[in-house]
Amino acid sequence: MPKILVVGGGYAGFYTAWKLEKHLRKGEADVVMVDPLPYMTYQPFLPEVAAGSIEPRHAVVSHRRHLKSTRVVTAKVTAVDHANKTATITPELGEPWEESYDQIVMTAGAVSRTFPIPGVADEAIGLKTIEEAAAIRDKILTNFAKAANLPAGPERQRLLTVVVVGGGFAGIEVFAELRSFVSDLLSSYPQIAFEDTHFHLVEAMGRIMPEVSLETSHWVLKNLAERGATVHLETQLASAVGGVCQLKAKDESIEVIESDLIIWTAGVMANPMVKGTDFPLEPRGRITVQPDLRIVDEGTVIADAWACGDVAAVPDLTGGGVGGMCVPNAQHAVRQAKQLAKNLVATIRGEATVDYKHENLGAVAGLGLGIGVFQSGKFAMKGFLAWGAHRGYHGLAMPSWERKIRVVGDWVGNFFLGRDIASLDDRETPRAAFEAWASRPKPAVEAAPEAESPAAGQPAGAAGPAYATPAEDVSKEAEPVAAGESAKTE
Repeated sequence: MPKILVVGGGYAGFYTAWKLEKHLRKGEADVVMVDPLPYMTYQPFLPEVAAGSIEPRHAVVSHRRHLKSTRVVTAKVTAVDHANKTATITPELGEPWEESYDQIVMTAGAVSRTFPIPGVADEAIGLKTIEEAAAIRDKILTNFAKAANLPAGPERQRLLTVVVVGGGFAGIEVFAELRSFVSDLLSSYPQIAFEDTHFHLVEAMGRIMPEVSLETSHWVLKNLAERGATVHLETQLASAVGGVCQLKAKDESIEVIESDLIIWTAGVMANPMVKGTDFPLEPRGRITVQPDLRIVDEGTVIADAWACGDVAAVPDLTGGGVGGMCVPNAQHAVRQAKQLAKNLVATIRGEATVDYKHENLGAVAGLGLGIGVFQSGKFAMKGFLAWGAHRGYHGLAMPSWERKIRVVGDWVGNFFLGRDIASLDDRETPRAAFEAWASRPKPAVEAAPEAESPAAGQPAGAAGPAYATPAEDVSKEAEPVAAGESAKTE
């Protein structure tokens, strides 16, 4: 029975394995999926997780729960030798091993792309993982609690200032969702006024959200301004050392903003693990594939090797892609994975493959409770209806009914009960409380000088122990009284 190895368990990897289970006949192939995480993250929900609208665990899909016949391996693929059809699997604990395969699917996804700007690596946080989104939520709540106890001043202002770098869909969505979240939060903190909170978005280009029309992007800018949020266009982050953001505008002017929360959303890049493979890469570090999603080397098909999603340079046959390639987003990753699964099964059965082609359905974004935008071609929708379309689309796109119900349950619960505003920031150090009160052994007791040699008449080695024992640590008053005796003080 041939073995199919799926490298990566994100959008593309999870959907590939999921659909292979659907299309393969019993005994037709063995599927193995390897990913360092035990779940797939539904990334369009990360801004809502950061804003407290969705429970973090509900925005992820468990591999083992939903992949019934796939062998799931929670580990990293650190190298691929396709010439010998082996992959090196490196677990968090234990020794690496070589996994052989007959067909391989590369779906390792993407990671945040940063630039060598001073302070960014030390101070900023990304928005690619569920852990990052949950940490952003907790950080805002914790900072509000701290600021409420402080008088007006630089330290208080720093705690109540949020800076987002990147004006694409992810940046605008998290920026607007957090603005909505903080506005709602003010009712629970009478010590903090709306004017005390500051939101700044930094975008190097002259516009935001290139996926929508210029008119729609202008509407978003106006809406954000009315909600007290500032967007700095044609501006770059020059430094973030110590949380001090130096913003350099096109005219070379410098503006300084101090913030305790800097969120980086300025682009992604293919997972660097692909450099440990013998597959061909294009200049942006993605694996080259042809339209049917088979890996190619300068037009020559590499047998039994496939790739899709953010890690692959997939030709956009509609002609609408940047540089002729599909843009790295969830809409393409999911559909590519579904087509790849069909093509792989067809190849096993000796049938023809089908090229991937997908006309863009449009773009939809949530900008906080009750506000959204939708763009499809020249048609645009803004406000409440667009927000409803955003939730409707992504609610249906969430994999499995089990996850759909959990997410919709969060939305319904928040509608009637409001967002949960309890911070769990201390989960980053969950043992702190236990360690603070845990009893520890007594320190070593210095041996008396005369104890260095055995006492007269005492055999060698019979001297008392050099360390206090639990029994010796008990006070005299706590010693038990023999039966029939009364306690007395000498």
